[in-house]
Amino acid sequence: MDSRRPPLAPACPTLPEYVRHWAETTPDRRAFTFVEHPAPHSRGVHRTLTWHRLDVRVRALAARLADEAGPGDRVALLCPQGTEYVAAFLAALSAGLVAVPLYTPGLPGHADRLAGVLADARPSVVVTTSRTRAEVRDFLGSCRPRIVVADEVPDDAGRDWQPVAPDPGAPAYLQYTSGSTRAPAGVEISHGNVVANARQALAAYGLDTRPMTSVGWLPLYHDMGLVLSVAAPVARGALSVLMDPAAFLHEPVRWLRLLAAHPHAVSAAPNFAYDYCVATVTADRKEGLRLDRVTALINGSEPVRPGTADRFHAAFADQGLPPGTHCPSYGLAEATVFVCAARPGEPFSRFALDRDALAAGKALPARPDDPRAVLLAGCGTPAGQRVRVADPVSRVPLPEGEVGEIWVQGPNVGRGYWNMDSEEVFGAEFADAAAGPGRWLRTGDLGTVLEGQLVVTGRLKDLIIVDGRNHYPQDVEASAQEAHQAVRRDRLAAFAVPGPAGGECAVVVAEHARTAHLAEADVAALVRAVRGAVSARHGLRLADVVVVPPGTVPRTSSGKVSRALTRARYLEGAYGGQVRAGAAV
Repeated sequence: MDSRRPPLAPACPTLPEYVRHWAETTPDRRAFTFVEHPAPHSRGVHRTLTWHRLDVRVRALAARLADEAGPGDRVALLCPQGTEYVAAFLAALSAGLVAVPLYTPGLPGHADRLAGVLADARPSVVVTTSRTRAEVRDFLGSCRPRIVVADEVPDDAGRDWQPVAPDPGAPAYLQYTSGSTRAPAGVEISHGNVVANARQALAAYGLDTRPMTSVGWLPLYHDMGLVLSVAAPVARGALSVLMDPAAFLHEPVRWLRLLAAHPHAVSAAPNFAYDYCVATVTADRKEGLRLDRVTALINGSEPVRPGTADRFHAAFADQGLPPGTHCPSYGLAEATVFVCAARPGEPFSRFALDRDALAAGKALPARPDDPRAVLLAGCGTPAGQRVRVADPVSRVPLPEGEVGEIWVQGPNVGRGYWNMDSEEVFGAEFADAAAGPGRWLRTGDLGTVLEGQLVVTGRLKDLIIVDGRNHYPQDVEASAQEAHQAVRRDRLAAFAVPGPAGGECAVVVAEHARTAHLAEADVAALVRAVRGAVSARHGLRLADVVVVPPGTVPRTSSGKVSRALTRARYLEGAYGGQVRAGAAV
């Protein structure tokens, strides 16, 4: 029998020990289901591992990996999304190796990043599948590490293998950052870090004491995908239902159908995904769709847009989507992933703030209908960790309502960056130790606390400073994309470049919508609309607005726009736009 309610979870020190516990106590319960969509209109083919079958596969792969590598060696996972990925990740941990969650070389636009990460991580072994073996071999070349093909390792390979008992403080895996503001860096996540963060996330969303089914399409190499779709279900003994990110992008209603098909569904997606569902899921696709059993929909984007939550809930209210399911959240790879979250069932917290005061570091209320107001979501409170807002220069904690850098302290904070000096980021201390004793993680994110909730305002490194005034790029981007219907939503980047007089000036590079053809569109009118909107709302004169085809603005491996890479390409002249001395072009 597959009871919907798992037994209470024990306090195991590592994820592999949880797998063994569930395999012994609930062997026939479903653990992981991967839903494959082999044809454009496929409703999905389900492939499931019970806890017993998962344990068998983990033991077999762990035994093979232990034959190929020594303790502490890195194992790169170049597998497609699926149960083989899950088993390979847990097997690396079981064997006392350090997993490096990555992706296959065929992921469009990310070959250079993959090559750079492999050069940095220096894995002894690469795990892939028979379906992707050829492309992995071609990508790695002749001087490649050893390759293990996960689905070709027989079950009996682990029959006599005895698992190691890794130190909870030892590295379990390297979580490479997405690279939205700099080159990717590998965060060393210990066994204790990932177990702590899984339990923190479960507690934050109220899933530690009630049934849950994780339903996810986020890639497993992404920090949120790995924790929500693997670590948290393993720690809870709950079912995790996976699908490929491409399957969601091709037909987003597939995600909604899986949410409807599984009771107590919990899922996470970036902000754009909710807007994408609103725009593409038609009335006929909604027919028969029931979302009344959804527990929580996590939105951890940069930023979480209140309007997106409103549009999504309005679009699917007739399908029974309960109010209070949208949970704005905040996290980062350096803290494993989860830091703060709004709780399911609570009203969506939104704050209208004065834009000029916010740029000056003060969160002052404004009328929501004021065109110069900034609308931000409250990201709730932490669970099992401490969060403070500090002045990034003086290292003094700031009171509620003042904007500063978000600092985090807790058992989920990673060990540091692999192969890098990490003290400045992971070993921060307050100027007055009594204000917050111990070492803190400096996130590089800006935020404030309002009504007891964390409100994230932007990235410290992304701030655009022109004529002594601060401008948040995501705020400028929001104004630009609302200025003209031909600007593609969430596919644009605002950033600062050196100005002609030694200061900085602002630039926007924006993709045009797929429905707009530049040969037919009035590009000059689009540019004027963007300039006018940004000038009116921000008092900011754009030095350049560049309109580019869809797919041109680079994105990180987690799907976020990479402002850093867009800026670098702009300065190299890749987009053809140039800043002229003191004059807008």
